[in-house]
Amino acid sequence: MTGSSIPVVQTFDERYRAISARDARFDGQFVTAVRTTGIYCRPSCPARTPKPANVDFFATSAAAHEAGFRACKRCLPEAAPGSPLWDARGDVASRAMRFIADGVVEREGVSGLAARLGYSSRHLVRVLSTELGAGPLALARAHRAHTARMLLVGTDMPVSDVAFSAGFASVRQFNDTIREVFAMTPVDVRRRRRAHPHAEDRAPGRITLALPYRAPIDLDGLFAWMAARAVAGVEEATGDSFARTLRLPQGTAWFRLQRDGERLGLEAHLTHLGDLPALVARVRRLFDLDADPAAIDSALSSYSELAPFVAATRGIRVPGAVDPHEMLIRAMVGQQISVPAARTALTRLADVLGDDVPETAGLQRLFPTMAAIAEHGGDVLRGPGARIRAIVGAAQSVVDGALELSSGDESGAQRAALLSLPGIGPWTADYVRMRVTGDPDVFLPGDVAVRAGAGRVGIPAEAVPLTAWAARVAPWRSYLTAHLWRAVGTNSGNKSVQPAAAPESKQSACVSAGSNEETVK
Repeated sequence: MTGSSIPVVQTFDERYRAISARDARFDGQFVTAVRTTGIYCRPSCPARTPKPANVDFFATSAAAHEAGFRACKRCLPEAAPGSPLWDARGDVASRAMRFIADGVVEREGVSGLAARLGYSSRHLVRVLSTELGAGPLALARAHRAHTARMLLVGTDMPVSDVAFSAGFASVRQFNDTIREVFAMTPVDVRRRRRAHPHAEDRAPGRITLALPYRAPIDLDGLFAWMAARAVAGVEEATGDSFARTLRLPQGTAWFRLQRDGERLGLEAHLTHLGDLPALVARVRRLFDLDADPAAIDSALSSYSELAPFVAATRGIRVPGAVDPHEMLIRAMVGQQISVPAARTALTRLADVLGDDVPETAGLQRLFPTMAAIAEHGGDVLRGPGARIRAIVGAAQSVVDGALELSSGDESGAQRAALLSLPGIGPWTADYVRMRVTGDPDVFLPGDVAVRAGAGRVGIPAEAVPLTAWAARVAPWRSYLTAHLWRAVGTNSGNKSVQPAAAPESKQSACVSAGSNEETVK
């Protein structure tokens, strides 16, 4: 494995060395099944390493289920962070996994998943079975089991409610699956939970979960990013938490993600509990919790210009999006204006066009629908007429079905679809796909703040030579972009990283991420 490549272990020997070292970096990338015990574990399981002759490796827990193995009660492989490969890879299997995590199979069936991917159901089953060791139904079933476990340990919901909220067709199917996957009854799973320190303060109907991630993680930077861009009434952020309202496939929801020591706690209230898997998937994407920070930091710090900045900000993340269409509007509103100006414009848009919801922790509004922006955005938005027409036109394209954005899109195809719309240039298209698809290898050479950060770091600051220099850090150019933003303070909007031994820069620290050279014609 090279420093700039994704740290994937493929051969038996590579995987066996990973489990022998109990290397947590590979948790979520594969599971280890032990034939003598009939169980499967995550790579970092603390149990004694089995003999090579007794081991089988599977790409997914669903494949291990299909082969007749059950989950380890000690390391809980179902609770591992998700694999970073599903964002890094752009193939059918990785896109399918992103859709499955969002609950598409439960809502639309295998035929709906296949249609989203542009394949027949039969071909999709064949591809996933070959690539991942399990078909879409088995993969979705494993995901339902994981959701059920989260509900059993994170809520006091009756077991029957857990079954249907997790997407099972019947309580019997739910009981059989939990016994098969975890070798425990649902009641036994619930008994093993750890008491939440604030459980007594939890309001009725609230769900409280712990979200796993790979350390290190730059939570200071993430919460600062959210705080600088929070749309009042819809979002609220502090140095330790982020909360917002949002629409989900079956209803509305409110959530708060909060730092609690080394843990990340998710508190949520949903109008339809069946939306929990989609909510968790979107929050994980928003905070980039499935990233592999050890691989990213190692690759970027191998370049002397970047090393002090990586050392100053370990585990940097690239914020994602909970709503792809909302992300498009936010990006278009933010073209060529500062972060505070964009936040003001978006807050006004939400105040006038957003739907009211029952107030939750001070938040009382949903971000406007694309239909509302298409119909009334021209009356609310301020600025050049061409830009307003472009924003309203993009919203109308979504309403008409001409444009459909999702986290499961192929990154290049999404870029082409965006560029086909009037008023959207390369910066907007690339910024949106960076945040919507989670593609780790997007670069923004037209971004003013990126070029300012490049000058501070000591690499070429002009677009053409900067693009050429950035190519060497593939496939991590999205994280290079985040470091260059951070170097001039645009992750938080006002504070730049001060690495040891870095030369002083006269670049302004108030350049806004989102400032670019695009013009709307």
